[in-house]
Amino acid sequence: MPGVEAVKFEGWFSGFGEIRQQAMRTLFDALNELCEGTLIIDADCRIVWINARYSARFGVHDPRDAIGRVIEEVIPTSSMREVVRTGQPILLDVLETGTDSFVVIRLPLKDETGKLIGAIGFALFDRLQPLAPLFSKYVALQDELRAARASLAAARRSKYTLSNFVGASPRALQVKHVARRAAAVDAPVLLLGETGTGKEILAHAIHAASARAHRPFVSLNVAAIPEALLEAEFFGVAPGAYTGADKRAREGKFQLAEGGTLFLDEIGEMPLALQTKLLRVLQDQEFEPLGSNRVVKADVRIIGATCAELESLVAAGRFRPDLYYRLNVITLKVPSLAERIEDLPLLTEALLEEIALRSGTTPREFDASALQQLAQRPWPGNVRELRNVLERAVAMCEATRLSAEHIAPILGAPVVRALPAAATVSAARSMTPDEIPRYEDAMRDAEHALLSSALAACKGSATEAARRLGIGRATLYRRMHAVGLMTQS
Repeated sequence: MPGVEAVKFEGWFSGFGEIRQQAMRTLFDALNELCEGTLIIDADCRIVWINARYSARFGVHDPRDAIGRVIEEVIPTSSMREVVRTGQPILLDVLETGTDSFVVIRLPLKDETGKLIGAIGFALFDRLQPLAPLFSKYVALQDELRAARASLAAARRSKYTLSNFVGASPRALQVKHVARRAAAVDAPVLLLGETGTGKEILAHAIHAASARAHRPFVSLNVAAIPEALLEAEFFGVAPGAYTGADKRAREGKFQLAEGGTLFLDEIGEMPLALQTKLLRVLQDQEFEPLGSNRVVKADVRIIGATCAELESLVAAGRFRPDLYYRLNVITLKVPSLAERIEDLPLLTEALLEEIALRSGTTPREFDASALQQLAQRPWPGNVRELRNVLERAVAMCEATRLSAEHIAPILGAPVVRALPAAATVSAARSMTPDEIPRYEDAMRDAEHALLSSALAACKGSATEAARRLGIGRATLYRRMHAVGLMTQS
C-alpha cells in the first residue's frame, strides 16, 4: 500500500494538473477577449475554431461556416501552415490582408505525448500603432548600432595620405618616392627617424596607397603599454584566461587588423619575450590568444617605427637580430626638420591652415622675418615642435600677419634683425615689379649671407659658427653646401 507521503504527493500532483488546466483556460479566455481574433487549426490545417470577430474580418459572418475549411480558404495570406509544418512558433509577425494589417502570434499545439496536433493563432492588434514605441526603440537601437560600427570602421581607416607629408625638398620627395614603392608591395616596412618627423603619417599613407586600403589600419604604441599587458594587447585574451579576466573573449590588435595593417610605433621598446612571439607571427602567420590553445591565422602587414638605432640595440642584445632582419625588408629613413629646412615655409603654411580650420579662425600669415626667425631654430622636436610653436603663436598674438617680433618671445630667442644689404632688397627704397626677386632665390641669398657673416665673425670656425647659430655642425655643412658656400668632394 502506498505510504502517507506518496498519497499526499499524488493528491498534490493531481491538484497541480487541475490548476494548470484552469490556468490554460483562463489564459485562452483572456486572450480571446483582449485580442482582435483567435484561430485554431488541426494537423491538416483545417479550422476547428475561430471567434466571430475574426471570421467577420474575412467575410464569414457566422464562424460556424468556417469550421472544417482549409485555413487559406478563409485567410489566404495566413502562415499557420508553416507552424504546423515546422512545429516552431512565429512570434510578433505582421499579417497583411490587403485591407488590414494584424500583429499576430502563432503557436504550435501538441498533445500529452508531444505529438503536433495543430496550431493556435492570436491577432493581437488590428493596427500597428500600439507597437510603435517598441518598433521605435528597436529602430533607434539599430541606428545606434550602425553608427557605432561606422564610427569604429572610420577609426580603423587610415587618416593620412602622402599629400599630408608636406614638403617639396629633395629629401621630402625621396621619402614620398620610397613610400609609394613600399605601398606597391606587401612586405614589412621599417620607418626610422627622430621623434616628431612624421613617421605615423607615412605609415597611414603607405596603408592608404596599398592593396589593403579597404581593410583596417590599427596602431599600437609599444612604449605606452605596460609590459605585463603587451601580450594581451597583441594577441587577445581567451575567456577566463586568468583571475579577473572577462568571461568573454577579448580580441587583440592582430585580430582587429585582420586583412589590413598593424602599425607598431616605438617598436624598439618591445620586450625580448614578445619579440620572439612577433617573429613567429611574421614567419608562420598565426598566433594563439593568451590563455588559449586555439591557433588563429593572421593576415596582417606590419609597419614598424622607431627613433632608436635598432642596429645598436641588436649589438647590445636588446633586440633580436632575426626579428630585425625580418622587419628590415623596406627601410624608410625620415629626415629631421633641420635636414629639410627648405620645407619650412610650406610646412608653416600647411600647419597654420590646419590650426585655423580646427579652431574656426582666420588663417594667420608669417612674413619673411618670421620665417627667417623660425629657420634659425635647431628644431630637436621636428615638425611636432613646429606645430606646438605655431599653435602658441596663434593663441598669443592677435595680429593676422606675424613677424619676427611676434615669434621671438615664443621661441625664447633674440629677434633676427635685417640681413646684410647684399642678402636682401633694401627696404629704404621702393621696388619696381621687375625688381621683385623670387621667394626661393631671396631666401637662398639671405641664408648665404647669414652663413657667410657667421663664418667670418667666427674666423672660419664652423664649430663656433654652428654653436652661435644654434644648429649642429653637420647641419651647418649641409646648408653651406645647399647655398653654394662649399662643394662636396
